[in-house]
Amino acid sequence: MNMTLRILGTVRSPLTRLKDCPKQYSENAPQAVIVMDPAYAAAVRTLEPGQDILVFSWLHKAQRELLECHPRGDRHLPTRGIFNTRSPDRPNPIGLHHCRLLRVEGSELTVDRLEVLDGTPIVDIKPVASETPEIENWGTGIPTAVGREIGEACTAAWMSGLFSGFNGNVSVRLGDSMIITRSGAAKGRLTPGRLTLMDIASGRTTGPGKASSEAPVHLEIYRNVPGTMAVAHTHPPHLLAHFMRLGTALVDLPLFEAAMYQQGLAEIPAMEPGSHELGIAVGKAAAEYRSIFMANHGLVVHGQSLTDCLALSEELDSLAKIRLLLDRN
Repeated sequence: MNMTLRILGTVRSPLTRLKDCPKQYSENAPQAVIVMDPAYAAAVRTLEPGQDILVFSWLHKAQRELLECHPRGDRHLPTRGIFNTRSPDRPNPIGLHHCRLLRVEGSELTVDRLEVLDGTPIVDIKPVASETPEIENWGTGIPTAVGREIGEACTAAWMSGLFSGFNGNVSVRLGDSMIITRSGAAKGRLTPGRLTLMDIASGRTTGPGKASSEAPVHLEIYRNVPGTMAVAHTHPPHLLAHFMRLGTALVDLPLFEAAMYQQGLAEIPAMEPGSHELGIAVGKAAAEYRSIFMANHGLVVHGQSLTDCLALSEELDSLAKIRLLLDRN
């Protein structure tokens, strides 16, 4: 039995230190070049730009003796068996990377993102086939899986009434950037091309198209609450009706959950939508509260996922609905 592993090429990447290497490609992994050994030139001859490929690397800096580890190196988390993690440290340190080919120039393959160190050996390349559903282009730097998750979350929120037409906006953190819905995007029917990427520190748009006009609100939350992974700005109809009738989004109900959710809700006065002033006010409130009601405008919730944010938005809208129903009797 021949168990010899052949090195087919190496990676040329700006990543030179392990501490700078993303744990996942979705965490701002950079563009890279796979330099194939000329002996394997015929094997890459028919690869085409735009094609999605699976790249198998040999993670040569890995520790091969480890059988357990703390997920993502976080010692506050209980250890897991190494085969139940994506850790690069494993008995046979083979990395699996889903990449999109940008250029094919002879034996050099430029890919959109690759989370390995400069000089990492490549041991195989395969085209994406039936094991990966059809790939959609959500925009430069936006992973297909993340785009789909955002689209599915927005559709569910639209069906529950949190969005209507073009109103509202959502975002998720991707490394030092955020993926946010584009201006004029219909959240209930979000399709590839309706998201864009923005650098959180500078506020510069790095993806396609124009970001939602409410981008300042999202940016200030990520800047003020570093652990935030998602932000949802919705227009909950019952919460808005409650505010317009009673002058507050705080719901007075003798329900246990009402008291619990109201403690995490802040109200800020009416300000011009999309303004820097509104962004600063929401970002400041977000440092202490998970939910912020913007007078005459809508609700913003931040958290660890869009699902969490939208679920909390539904809870708050449901409480307002109950209060309005009581007023009718």
